[in-house]
Amino acid sequence: MNSRLAVCVIVLLLIASLPAGIAGAGGFSSVPDASGASDTAIASGVSDGSPSAMADEDDVLHQRTELRHLSDRPGEFEVETTFEPPEPLRGLEVDLPDDAAVVGFEGFEETADGTYRWDEATGEPSIRYEMPADRTGTVRHDHDERDGYTFVDAGEWGVVQVPSVGLSLRTPQSVTLGIEETVTVDGEGATGDDIAFFGPVEEYERTVDGETIRLVVPDAADLAETPDDILESIAAGSERLDVGSSSDEVFIVAVPTDVNWGPRGVQYGDADAWVAADAELEVAANVWLHEYVHVRQGFASGETTADARWLVEAQAEYYGALLGYEEGSIRFGEFADHLERGERSPYADGALNAPSTWADSDTDYVKGPLVYGEIDRQLRLATDGDRTLEDVFRQLNAQDGSVSEADFLTALEDAGGSDVRSVAERYTQTTETPEMWSRWDHGDAFDQPSATVEYRLGSEPIEVAGQSWERWDSSELDGVETRSDTVTDGGDVMAVPAGTTVTVPVAMENVDDRAGTADATLEANGEIVALEQRSLEPGERTTTRLSWEPPSPGVYDLRVGDDRLTVFVRSSPSLTVTDLRVEPDSVDPGETVTATATVTADGDLPAAGTLPFQSANGVVTANPVALAPGETGTTAVDLTFDDDGRYEVTAGEQSTTVTVGGGLSRAVSAVDSIAGFGSVAGIVALAAVLAIAMLGRRR
Repeated sequence: MNSRLAVCVIVLLLIASLPAGIAGAGGFSSVPDASGASDTAIASGVSDGSPSAMADEDDVLHQRTELRHLSDRPGEFEVETTFEPPEPLRGLEVDLPDDAAVVGFEGFEETADGTYRWDEATGEPSIRYEMPADRTGTVRHDHDERDGYTFVDAGEWGVVQVPSVGLSLRTPQSVTLGIEETVTVDGEGATGDDIAFFGPVEEYERTVDGETIRLVVPDAADLAETPDDILESIAAGSERLDVGSSSDEVFIVAVPTDVNWGPRGVQYGDADAWVAADAELEVAANVWLHEYVHVRQGFASGETTADARWLVEAQAEYYGALLGYEEGSIRFGEFADHLERGERSPYADGALNAPSTWADSDTDYVKGPLVYGEIDRQLRLATDGDRTLEDVFRQLNAQDGSVSEADFLTALEDAGGSDVRSVAERYTQTTETPEMWSRWDHGDAFDQPSATVEYRLGSEPIEVAGQSWERWDSSELDGVETRSDTVTDGGDVMAVPAGTTVTVPVAMENVDDRAGTADATLEANGEIVALEQRSLEPGERTTTRLSWEPPSPGVYDLRVGDDRLTVFVRSSPSLTVTDLRVEPDSVDPGETVTATATVTADGDLPAAGTLPFQSANGVVTANPVALAPGETGTTAVDLTFDDDGRYEVTAGEQSTTVTVGGGLSRAVSAVDSIAGFGSVAGIVALAAVLAIAMLGRRR
């Protein structure tokens, strides 16, 4: 009996002396180190240019890019990029453009691969480098091929590309980081996300349905049109072009014309462009509208296949002329003359889907809009005006990945049937060329009425990861900065975890007296992320549900029709764990315990996440949770352990333990419940309890 008791006491002392996180016999392992093998590498990427509303948060890497004009060194400009790494970031590598010349850095070290690695000690690491300003391209027009600038530094002024850098991030496995970049010019000038101008300027703005158009007019430029007229033309085009993929902000520079430009305008990046200052509005070749149409081609931000390449310029040229005609800037004869050029050789001699057959590089600019317009006309006739090529354009914008000729033809057939598809195949896949239609033919196709369908957020709950989700009125959340001024007063706000699926009810109503097709869309930051088509009878109402998976933390403007919702996408570092408990805290092997974390949303922004709970068995993620600023809530997971021992459970910065071991665990619980026992007294008492139990069994 005495020997058995001695063994029991020795075992108890050993277990009591084990550090937290170490299991007893049969379960010896340690909690994975969040800074070690459990880290995961996130693929390289570039920032999305979203506003810095979350720059000080733990789940967003903020990148500040400042551009400096080197007026004494025309042809070059300086860039300084500074990073504000959030606490969860464990590693950062920066890959600069190939033509960047580094002049200094702080908090980085150069690697053998030519990238720059953060030293993980410097709070705001930065890199300074110089970039060539001048870029040239070859332009062919009316059989005349010439070289000219696409970007240039003229000495007193310059228009340049904002350089993009590749980023590789390393974070704990459970953490997703967003990237927010702000771009500024040091000194006189103006910048969007992708194009910057150096030199004194005047800025003009016009906002249409949440889209702000910024027109930058340099002092060195002589405008052929007034800023108000330019903004009015673009704003009217914005209202009429119903294809999705609108941006919060469109940045357009009217560049001076005293240099040898190649093109008359360039659209670069997501929503930036420049246009020659002497470009006119009352012409069919409206460069202002042409470049704006490019801004709306969300599908072109990915790579189009060679057989669909013609679509990019054909759309811009066609809608630039059509919108001008519908706005009243040009007459039908001017519109027709512009498209009719596509009937002539050498443009008519090439097949649009095979660029290698183009005898002139302008074939997509000249034959392309004529063919595109004829397909649009045939589609309108085949559907009695219910469908147009804007509907196909919208569907391409909603597509993930590259767009091909087959994608265009499939969307066209879905809209207008096999006969319309055959028209498109004939004019895009052969050298056959349509003739320009007459004013009366135009009226028959384009003046048909179409059903008016209204869209709004449905009354059913929004769901996140299959759960009904709370949203708040922004007026009740003091200090919350939203993405757009249009939703700050009385608009709804949500917080959702990154990587979860958000499902939104969309209500549709045909308010017309004719049947029509509804195009229910869900847009996030202007990009169509989900689309569904429904046929609706006059007066018919229906609801569908569209889903979106937010890619990374940031502030998103979610939109259905005219209804808008500000969504803060967050990851688990946005949640502060203030308490952690496990119930029961002692079980037999295989039994379940529930770990419950108390979490709060510190700061001025809503928080959300799928909180990871770590133990010796790995990581278990709780159900998603969202909290308003200052709010407290709980989230829980069930855990089981198969072997005897004492296990540590952690969530956030909190930890607790659970004891697993049959009669041993119940005895520990019994002793812990006796008031006044310390650790040594508890061990002695437990030994006595076990000894008595053994004696009882021997009898």
